[in-house]
Amino acid sequence: MADPDLLARLGTHRSLGSAPVVEHAWLAARGTLRSLATGDVLTQRGLPAANLHIFFSGVVVIRVDRGVGSHKIFEWRGGDVGGMLPYSRGARAPGDAVAEEPTDVLLLPNDCLPDLIRHCPSVTATLVHVMVDRARQFNVAELRDEKLVSLGRLAAGLAHELNNPASAAVRSAKLLAEGLGAAEAAATAIGAARLSDEQWAVINLVRAQCLAPADSAPRSAIARADREDAIGDWLTDHGANEGCAAPLAETGLTIESLDRLAASVGGSALDPTLRWLSAGCLVRTLASEIEMATSRIYDLVDSVKGFTFMDHAPTPEPVDVRRGIRDTFTMLGAKIRSRSAEVEAEFPADLPSAHAVGAELNQVWMNLIDNALDAIATGGHVTVAATVERHRLVVRVTDDGAGIPAEIADRIFEPFFTTKDVGKGTGLGLDIVRRILRRHDGEIEVESRPGHTQFTVSLPLAR
Repeated sequence: MADPDLLARLGTHRSLGSAPVVEHAWLAARGTLRSLATGDVLTQRGLPAANLHIFFSGVVVIRVDRGVGSHKIFEWRGGDVGGMLPYSRGARAPGDAVAEEPTDVLLLPNDCLPDLIRHCPSVTATLVHVMVDRARQFNVAELRDEKLVSLGRLAAGLAHELNNPASAAVRSAKLLAEGLGAAEAAATAIGAARLSDEQWAVINLVRAQCLAPADSAPRSAIARADREDAIGDWLTDHGANEGCAAPLAETGLTIESLDRLAASVGGSALDPTLRWLSAGCLVRTLASEIEMATSRIYDLVDSVKGFTFMDHAPTPEPVDVRRGIRDTFTMLGAKIRSRSAEVEAEFPADLPSAHAVGAELNQVWMNLIDNALDAIATGGHVTVAATVERHRLVVRVTDDGAGIPAEIADRIFEPFFTTKDVGKGTGLGLDIVRRILRRHDGEIEVESRPGHTQFTVSLPLAR
């Protein structure tokens, strides 16, 4: 005989209360009522549920950290059902299911599920609907989290890439203001010296030499230091400001030209003349550095726009995978440099476009290339090659890392499976990749051995 109190609780259960009493009796006769204290674990992370869970009261929650902080992805309260459901594939729990307040739950062992399907059709129908809703909730949650993680990776990479040119532009702009002030002060002093036309002719010749491309200027740091020391010594010997040495050393100016200048413009006019020439060289150098830094920032922003397809509707269209992969390299530039990685892209000049949603396809490249960089040792190699095979666009991402151990090779596409430390990997990247490719009529395969791992992506060509 079933416990009358348990039958009464099943009769008022929000999800299963409408089922016939005979089905309630069947559940009560085979289930075990368990009371959980706050903090008790109902199902452990990484293990499949061993029971169907019918919750009468309390709250049980699964929290995970997918790289965006620990947060709740599943919650069951009184009136809910969870755990192993009929026709479920038995996926492993992404995190511990923990009671957050005292909870009463009826546990029905998995080996009872085949009989439940035969004897409890109403309950089975309800549980199937619950399973469909749970799968939908799971997909939405993991897609949102993976997008947040991808956005975080993108933002971190962009911050690293933008930091250097932005800092260079700010530094050069500050020095540019100082250089203009120094040039004005030197020009005022030169004007007071009332130089002759002949003296100005010599100054302009030296100035032209300063502004000419310094093809013969030394390239190594030691050679530049030696040249700066030589010019500094000359300036000291002639009573001029030694601070002018660094800007003048970066030009094609020679010691002979300085001697001609000193012979023509001597006395108190020599120092302001040299400061004026030095300030002019410095201002032009700084302006060039600002131009290069801002051009780099412009290129990075353009790469972000290309990577995210921010000005495109999220519909399939012809997509240039070469541009997407190069933009991905740009986004991962800081990581590539930190690992001293050698990254190669091998594309034929006439590679056709793929038929895809560009932003989603770039998420595929981001995950595969990022994983390859994680797999290699410092100084390792990553190659991305694309070609056309049997009327399909085929992209191969290859790395020379340690390879995927045989015992986990079958699990790498499972949701939440990861070999990375907590907080460093979501376990969703390859699952997301596979699902994106399925939506695009694409395929992905992996081949791995020590020193060689290759992911092969196949996509339809643009119509």
